[in-house]
Amino acid sequence: MPEWLLIVIRSFSFLVILFLLTKWLGKKQISQLTLFEYITGITIGSIAAEVSTGLEGNFIYGVLSMAVWTVIPFILGLLSLKSRAVRNFVEGKPTVFMKDGKVMEDNLKKEKFTIDEFLEQLRKKNVYNVADVEFALLEPSGDLDVLLKKESQPVTSKVLGIKVAPEKETQTIIMDGQLLDEPLATSGYNRIWLNSQLENLGVTIDNVFIGQIDSYGQLTVDLYDDKIKVPSPQEKPMLLAALKKCQADQELFALQTESESAKKMYTKNAKRLSNILDRLTPLLK
Repeated sequence: MPEWLLIVIRSFSFLVILFLLTKWLGKKQISQLTLFEYITGITIGSIAAEVSTGLEGNFIYGVLSMAVWTVIPFILGLLSLKSRAVRNFVEGKPTVFMKDGKVMEDNLKKEKFTIDEFLEQLRKKNVYNVADVEFALLEPSGDLDVLLKKESQPVTSKVLGIKVAPEKETQTIIMDGQLLDEPLATSGYNRIWLNSQLENLGVTIDNVFIGQIDSYGQLTVDLYDDKIKVPSPQEKPMLLAALKKCQADQELFALQTESESAKKMYTKNAKRLSNILDRLTPLLK
C-alpha cells in the first residue's frame, strides 16, 4: 500500500477515534478547561498526530496510549463528583482578588496577575473604576466574577418597586430569507400576522436576513440591503402616548366640571394614571 494512502487511512481513523473519545468525555472538554484537562487535550492530540503520520509507529500502541489519557480524566471526573478535596486538587479553587472594596495584592501575585492584567479583566466586565467593585473572584476556569457596590449597580425594576411581566425568550422566525414555522408558532403568531407586519414595514420576507419576535410581540428585522431603513416598532411609544393623553384628559375634565363629586373622581384617576406613568415610562421608552 502506498505511504500516502496509509497516512490518509490512519488520519481518518484517529479523527473518528478522537471524536468519539471527546464525545465520551463530555462538553466540558471543549468549553471551560481546567489545567489538567488542557494538558490532557494537548497530549491526546499529540499522540494522534504522531501515530497517524509516523509510519514506523505501532497503531495499537497509539490507541492504547490515547485510551489511557482518556480514562484518567474520566476517573478523576468521577472522583471529583464525590470528593471536594479531589475536586479542589484537580480543578483548583477560586481566588479572591477584591474583598470589601479592597484589592488583595497577595492573591494577585499568587495567581501571577499584574495590576494591568487585572484591570483588563475588569474592563471585559464593563468595569472601568476599581472603586466601583465590592467583590471580585477569579474562578478556576480563569473567568473573573465581579460584584459591584450597591450604588454602582444598574437600576432594576425590583429596586424601583415595579412589578413587570416575566420575560420570554426572543424567537428567531426568519433566517436568511426563510420562514421558520416552529419558532413562529411558539411565539403564538401565524403567517397571516407576519405578512401583515412585514407589509406595514414595507419589506418582503425574501429581503429579510434575520427577523425576531420579542416577548412583547414586537417584530424586528435586519435586511440584506443595509441602505434600506426599517422603521422601529411603535407599539410601546403609542401605548405611552395614549396613557399620557388619558391622564391629561382626566386633569382637563377635573378643571371643566362643576360637580364636586366628578371633580374628585377625575382628580383621583389623574393621580392614579400619573403613578402608573411613573412606573411604566422607563419600560415603554
